[in-house]
Formats: sequence, structure tokens, C-alpha cells
Amino acid sequence: MAEAGAVELVPASTLSTSTVAVGDWVEARGRVALRVLERTSLVSRKAAGSSVARQVIAANLDALFIVSSCNADFNAGRMERFLVLAASAGVEPVVVLTKADTAADPQAFVRQAQVLKKGLPVVLMDAKRDDVRMALGPWIGPGQTVALLGSSGVGKTTIANALTGGAAAVQDIRDDDAKGRHTTTGRYLVAMSGGGWLIDTPGMREVQLTDAYDGIGLFFDDLTQLSLTCKFRNCRHDGEPGCAIQAAIASGDLDRARLVRWQKLLSEDDTNTATMETSAARAAGRRGFPKKKK
Repeated sequence: MAEAGAVELVPASTLSTSTVAVGDWVEARGRVALRVLERTSLVSRKAAGSSVARQVIAANLDALFIVSSCNADFNAGRMERFLVLAASAGVEPVVVLTKADTAADPQAFVRQAQVLKKGLPVVLMDAKRDDVRMALGPWIGPGQTVALLGSSGVGKTTIANALTGGAAAVQDIRDDDAKGRHTTTGRYLVAMSGGGWLIDTPGMREVQLTDAYDGIGLFFDDLTQLSLTCKFRNCRHDGEPGCAIQAAIASGDLDRARLVRWQKLLSEDDTNTATMETSAARAAGRRGFPKKKK
């Protein structure tokens, strides 16, 4: 996108397309993209499946709309992972709960989302009927770039249509398991009607973390700070004397499940990050190894 509208660019020979993400700004001469400008944020995860690779989701976001519907799709653990991605990138997260009209008690879903993080913005809506632009107004002003993230069938495309004036087809969720069908199959940057930019993404149910240590620390800042007051610096919070976290659990100030989730995400991130670093080192070694003569 340029000031005059959409422009198709050709990468220069020195610019690898694998280094460009949706949301990137590039320096161009004519229709040739020369280089990627410095990013303000980058949201990424470990690629789905067994692949040992990092998948970039979007760049230069100001806010990340984490979309879930008020039904069986709502998964606090997966939502927590999306929130860690936002924290890692330094992007403001906003939980958007859709299909409010289908739930007997939609406020129950709001409460479940709010307890994940103090002060977390949570917006409840029926995207087919409510004024989506008004509901999301604080985050979609001119110059703002936002992305929609969530499972298939939760209403991301309906929200995108409302914000951009588009008319992309939508798919309803299946009644038996609340899972949706993919409507968006790629990542797209689209101008919003009132200014700003929207990145729509395909449905995402698996969220594996990598290089997210800082984001985990920010999201679980209560546990991070509490752990600094443990008697031993290498406390594992599993029965050691003088453990401040176990004391908080015993007093009822901390939910044990939050500790378990924190430790699980730290372990997962450590494993995935180490695996990718090892894979990258091996690949670099193969590139630098002289080829055998035939």
C-alpha cells in the first residue's frame, strides 16, 4: 500500500521476500522494493505442526484483536497464548468476544477473559448486528494498524467486512463442536473505512511459543515479581523452603493453575527456542561446509 493506494512491487535482487512480513513498510524506487524499514513490532509464533521454523504473523501493529466466540470455541489457555504473543511484540491486546446473541450468559465469558490479566480490554458484540466500528473505535483511528487473530468461524471476516466496507464471504461454525471453516486463507493488509489498516489472518487453533521469554515475563509479571522474593534464586516453586509463590497459593492470593500455566509456557518456549537455534546453527554449518568434488 502507498499513499495513492495499492501498488504491486517487485523485490530488488538484494531483498529476500522471506524477510518481508504483512504490515511491513518498505523503501521503494518506482515499483522496486529496496529494503524493509525498521519495525515497531513483530508478532510471530512457532510454525504449526512439526516444522522447526518461526512463522511471522504481522508487523508494525498497534493493537491485536484476539477474537473468540461465546461458545465452545472459548479457550482461556489458547487466549492466554495470544496475549503472550502480544506482550512479546509490545502490542496492545484487545479481546473481542463475538456471537453474544448465542450465549445464555455472555457476561460469563467476559468475566473469564478479564481474569486473565488485570486491565485487559474486553469487547462483547454481535458482529452481524452491533456497530463494530463504534465498539472498536479506540483502536482503529487514522494511522493505526490492527490485526485479527483467532480460530476459524468466530467472526473475524464479519468484523473485517464491517471495518473495511468489504464483502468477503463468511462461514458459520459447526453446531457439533463449535469449530469453523477457513474463510481467510492468507494474510491481507486492507485499508479501513475511517483510516488505518487492518490485517486479517487465517483461523489459528495451535499457538506454539518461541523467543517469547520476555513476553511471558510481562504477561505473568505478578509471578515474575513474586519469584524474586523467594528465599533461593533458583527456586522451582515446588516445595522449596521460603518459596513466596507457594506461600501466595497457600494464602489464597494466587491460583495454582496460573503457576502451572506459567511454568508450562516457560518450558515450551525454552524447548522451541533451543530447537530452532540448534537447527539454524546446523543449517549455517551446512552452508559454510565446502562441497565435495565429484
